[in-house]
Amino acid sequence: MRQTTLTIFVLLSSLLAPLFLAASSFGGENVKVKHIFSIYSDEKEIGLKHPEGVACNNDSFLIVADTENSRLLKYELQDQTLETAPTHIQIPEIPYPIQIHLNSLGEIFVLDGKKRQIARLTSEGIFKGYLAPAGIPSSTSYVPRSFTIDTNDDIYIVDILYERILVLAASGDFKKQIAFPKTCGFISDIAINPKGNILLIDSINATVFSANRDSDIFSPLSASLKEYMRFPTSLASDQKSRIYVIDRNGGSIILLGQDGSFLDRQSGMGWKEGFLNYPSQICINRKGYIFIADTRNNRIQMFTVFQ
Repeated sequence: MRQTTLTIFVLLSSLLAPLFLAASSFGGENVKVKHIFSIYSDEKEIGLKHPEGVACNNDSFLIVADTENSRLLKYELQDQTLETAPTHIQIPEIPYPIQIHLNSLGEIFVLDGKKRQIARLTSEGIFKGYLAPAGIPSSTSYVPRSFTIDTNDDIYIVDILYERILVLAASGDFKKQIAFPKTCGFISDIAINPKGNILLIDSINATVFSANRDSDIFSPLSASLKEYMRFPTSLASDQKSRIYVIDRNGGSIILLGQDGSFLDRQSGMGWKEGFLNYPSQICINRKGYIFIADTRNNRIQMFTVFQ
């Protein structure tokens, strides 16, 4: 019954989904972005409530932060189909999950919006403790706004208390820190592209900053993109190092080249399939599938990029 419910739901979502996003030119390539399906509820038809986080690995897992239901939902994904009912992860240590990332071992890292701590879970969802950075040379206090994990399992934390990026080993041991750009307004999110470069999104100035793996200084990668976005809060990079920025207040996906150049503005504010209403986290897996936490529409949307 559970499998049937999920299958019917995904099929209906796919049939209703419009090919609403126009073609874009990426370095001479004609690329289209298409809505595939949306997730509104679990197998018991308990609806998502203001989901803010979504994480995907390079294999077959999709994890949703069902924020106001105080739970995580872990799905098995086979291409464009949800294979099974989700695994429910609901623990008192994570009352308000707002961002999720996975490491190479499948461990789950969750930023809790109330505790302002990053919880570490096994791949099965067993709580292992809160991330406790060790060996930080200055103040050990920090307030995480967001974080990400690279292919080496190093952890990068946006610390808005001391305006820095903390870089930690998988063990939690301090590796280095990088000061925020001097000209930034408010850094909301961080991502790592396939080349290992660190990307930051400045919500106030609508600017992407970057630093290579060995650098201690961020530089503007893009010009100000205020004419294309209102308040960007999340970003991710695909396998070709293209950058996808989520404009939370504008309900749009802003596509940038790997050099930070503007390519296209897609989607828009709305409730129909493919449109967004104050979206939060974005993730992209190795196959090019895009997942967005469409927060105020109480759903997770899946898109695909194809030529």
